[in-house]
Parts: sequence; structure tokens; C-alpha cells
Amino acid sequence: MTLEKFNLQFARVRGAARVFRADVNAIEWITACRQVNERGGRLVALWGSERAPGFAVHAALADADGLLVLILPVPQDRPSYPGIEGIFPVAGRMQRAAYDMLGIEAQGDDDRRPWLRHAAWPSDKFPLRDDFDRACIYEPGTDDYPFVSVAGDGVHEIPVGPVHAGTIEPGHFRFSIIGERVLRLEERLGYKHKGIEKRFAGMSLDEGARLAARVSGDSTVAYGWAYAMAAESACGAMPPPRAAWLRAVLLERERIANHLGDLGFIGNDAGLAFGLAQFSLLKEDMLRLNAELFGHRYLMDAIVPGGVARDIAQSGMERVRVEADQLTETVALLKNIYDEHPGLQDRFIACGRVTPELAARLGLVGLAGRASAQALDLREQFPVEPYDQLDVQMATHRNGDVAARVTVRFEEVFESLRLIRQILELIPLGQTRAALPATAAGAFALGIIEGWRGEVLVALETGANGAIARCHAHDPSWQNWPVIEHAVIDNIVPDFPLINKSFNLSYSGQDL
Repeated sequence: MTLEKFNLQFARVRGAARVFRADVNAIEWITACRQVNERGGRLVALWGSERAPGFAVHAALADADGLLVLILPVPQDRPSYPGIEGIFPVAGRMQRAAYDMLGIEAQGDDDRRPWLRHAAWPSDKFPLRDDFDRACIYEPGTDDYPFVSVAGDGVHEIPVGPVHAGTIEPGHFRFSIIGERVLRLEERLGYKHKGIEKRFAGMSLDEGARLAARVSGDSTVAYGWAYAMAAESACGAMPPPRAAWLRAVLLERERIANHLGDLGFIGNDAGLAFGLAQFSLLKEDMLRLNAELFGHRYLMDAIVPGGVARDIAQSGMERVRVEADQLTETVALLKNIYDEHPGLQDRFIACGRVTPELAARLGLVGLAGRASAQALDLREQFPVEPYDQLDVQMATHRNGDVAARVTVRFEEVFESLRLIRQILELIPLGQTRAALPATAAGAFALGIIEGWRGEVLVALETGANGAIARCHAHDPSWQNWPVIEHAVIDNIVPDFPLINKSFNLSYSGQDL
């Protein structure tokens, strides 16, 4: 694999069929990013790491060839590197986070405001550095975050959050409005400071699996599979075929359950409480069957390095088939109600629209991207077993509004139910878990899976003793949160909850 001009050579990442890496200098870093962008590629993730005697910044880029990982050394005495926000706008918050956590600065990035720090540790201390003192305390009075203000006659601000009703995680939204029309929305997230990336360091691969599954609890299967893929690559191992097929059942069940919940809440936000009641019943029944068959309502720890934690008996498979048939029939009835309800459609159509052009420029991914004509789904384009043996039908639309995002959810529910039936017909017999060989020292491995919200990436590095030295988990919400700031412009304030729920992004997944 090469890139033009510099003939940049990519080495295949251990155990991964279409993941490649290259150590680059600053000129190659920028040139490679530009060339990937010019041929229609995109930025998947950007993160930093400490590498004696300095640091490194990593960029995972996706194009038609696969996933390309650039690794740029960053000197300790001058911890900066060429920023790529001008090439990939989505890089901005990732670069700010890399500075907050590691102290490496993106040159040319005009927005230097802290993204994750919130003055929760001193401004000259960086949590992902080896010498970070965990006893560092909050700096009172130093967190006066400079939100961008909008001036003009009749313009005023509405602050919302970070504390919200119910169990939702914290996030602050600053609206600039005139009348009820939104002129600007600015988000601020990252209030939890969970310390997940620091906690990974020193763990064994098995210990790390439990932590990875808890990065974002509504995507535990996606994170569990991406982590297991990385861990297995680091060991040069493969899960048994039956385990791979069971992983797909779990992933599709996670997708269906989240879509059912969202369809109910979207209907409720548009004034149809009936929708919330009906979809909540369907989701609850599904979660209860998850607990019976797989040991946890949200399938926590069902995927482990080397395979899956438990098998499913023939009787359990039959219950899943019956459930799939019933859901197909019931969801079809509910879709007809949603489609034919004039009040819902009045709220859905043209609300929170993201044009295909804007979606492409900002790097919108996942179901929200597919609703704006971004035909990106790893299950179809870069399939792992068993998706390489299934015919995944991607749901895409062009309107990019709430109505399109609702339609994509309905179509993906039907497709996931179809895939589950197909998987249960074709699933091979055999073991469900294989013992992992000894972890390679100094290994670098990646796992990436199409979760229900979009691409979930896990990058894993091991130390000299085979334990985890660095693990970066990337949620697709990093790409999609900035797009909501654009989607809400020129809509009215009461439509924000509806627009926000139509994306339903993770606060937790980008608060590491």
C-alpha cells in the first residue's frame, strides 16, 4: 500500500486484514492526510500517546483501501505537531482533547480552549503522562470557559445543563437565539472525567475487556467486540467461527434495542406518548430475553477476548427466532402509524436537516450519516466474519432531517431482524472461546466495528511485559456532536430535544 508523491509504505497491523500503519515525519503526516481527503477518505480518530523519549500523535484514516494509521513522533522539548483541522474539521475537538490529556499541541489550531479539562486538574498537568500525580486537585475559579457570543438586537442566550433531569449524563448547551429561532448552538461536554484511558494502563488483556465494555453502556457489544478484535490481533489469535457468528447476533440485538428505544423517545418528543409506551414495551421484552439467554440485559461482558462468554442452546435460538418474527410484524404496524400521523410528520420533516454536502464536509458517520446520504457501514464495506458471508443491505436516505433519521432506524431494525434469522440458520457448531497465546510485547493492534451509532474503534498497545501500555477507545459521537450544532440552526428552541434525540449521541463515549 502506498500514498502518492512520498511513496509512503504502510505495514499491515498484526492480525488485521485491512488495517495498515506507517511511522511518518511532519511533512508526510500532512501530505498523507491531504491525499486521503482528496480521494474521498476521512478521519476516523486522532489520539496521542507517550513514547520515550517523547510523545506520538496517531491518526486513523479510512479510504477505499482500508484503515490507515499514521504515527507521528512528537519531541518532548517541543510537544507540538501540525494540526489537521483544516483538512478534516472533525479533528478540532480531538486535537484539543489530546492537549488536555497529554500536553501535545496542534499547530495552526485556532481553538485552544480546554475540551476535557474543566479545571479538574492544574493546567500544567496532563493525566495521560506517566508522571501525572493523581492527587492533583481542582483549581477553583479557573474554569471561565469563553463561549462564543452572538451580538445583535434581540439576541439572547439560553444555557441548558450540564445537569439534566433523569439519568442522562452531563452536557452543557449554550443557545444564542432571537425570538425562538436558534442562531447558534455551542456544546461543552466531558464533565465526568472518568479516567478510563489511564485506568487501562497496566491491565491484562482480560481485565481490559471489562473496562472497554463500560466506555459507553449502550454500546457494550460494539466496544467489547472492537476491544476483543484488538486484543486478538495483539496475540495473533482468531476467535472460533461459532463465536464470531454469536458476536454478530449480539451486535444486531444491541442495534435493535437502541433503535426501539430511540423511536419511542423521538415520538414522545414530538408529542406522541403512545409511541414511547409501545416501543418501550418492545425494548423491555428484548432486554429481558437478553438477560435470560446471555446473562445481562445490556449484554455486558458477553464478548471476551478469544470468543464469547456463553453459548446459546437450540431452545434459546428458537426463542430469538420467534421474537424476531413478532418484532417484524409489530414494528411494521408502528411504522405505518408513524408514517401516517400528520402531527409527527409535521414535526419530523425538514427539522434538524443536515445536507449531504455538510455531512461529508463534517465527517458525519453512522445512522445519522446514512440519513444524509453518507453510504458508510463497515458491515458492508469492510466486513469481518460473519458479515463477509452475509448480504447486508445498507439503509441510506438523502433528506438528512429527523424524518430521514427515523426512517433509517426503522429500516435498520428490519434489516437486523433479517440478519439475525439468517445467522441462526447458518451458524456453525463448535467452540465459543479459544485461549489466547501470550501477548506480544510492544504490540500495536486495532479493532473497529460498526456499532449501532456508528464506527467504534479501539487502539491497543502493549508494554514489554505484555500488559496494556495504552488503550484508546473512540466513539462515533466525536464526529457527530459538532454536526448537531449545525443541524439546529434556524430551527426553534422547542425542536432541539427532538433533533438531539434523533441523533442520540453518547456523552460517556467521548468523556474518557
